[in-house]
Amino acid sequence: MTRRKQLCVIALLACLLSSFGFLPSGAQEVKPEAGKEVQKVVAVMPFANLSRDNQAADRVRDVFSNALLATEAVYVMPTGEVSRAIGRIGIPNPTTPSIEEVTKLGAALKAEAIITGVVKEYGEVRSGTAAGNAVSISVQMHETATGKVIWSGTTTKGGVGFSDRLLGGGGQPLNHITEEAVDDLLNKLFR
Repeated sequence: MTRRKQLCVIALLACLLSSFGFLPSGAQEVKPEAGKEVQKVVAVMPFANLSRDNQAADRVRDVFSNALLATEAVYVMPTGEVSRAIGRIGIPNPTTPSIEEVTKLGAALKAEAIITGVVKEYGEVRSGTAAGNAVSISVQMHETATGKVIWSGTTTKGGVGFSDRLLGGGGQPLNHITEEAVDDLLNKLFR
């Protein structure tokens, strides 16, 4: 057996043993106790869109909701349930709910917080002859008991950098910049 095949067999064996718990892995998964529910419930409202891309608000909201849920710090209500509650309550502009609408929505969804947001920029920006992708987002968290804003954050990522001006290009892909912007907001939220 060649040295390369031996290394492959050893690596495969180590993976199998690790997956069955015989070898320690780098991270351990901690699961909540059976019957114990997540304490914090958050509803992410539809985001307002000030960009030129008609789908920007929906795309950024989806990325934000999924990233927030992935933190496992809160339970994020599914967008369909949020939409149904908005319809039942009759909120005319769900991107900017009033204090009364926030408290009604919180009671209907049994949520402790409502998150609203605005996508200010999403897509290509130009500086002279150079172009690059940029994302600018502003997010607010409203406490449903009082309807007041308890946290807000804003971020801008991407744009036209020095290398884009010098060499051309077009910057980073839009999905990568959107994830960076959302990660920056979540870092500010959980700071």
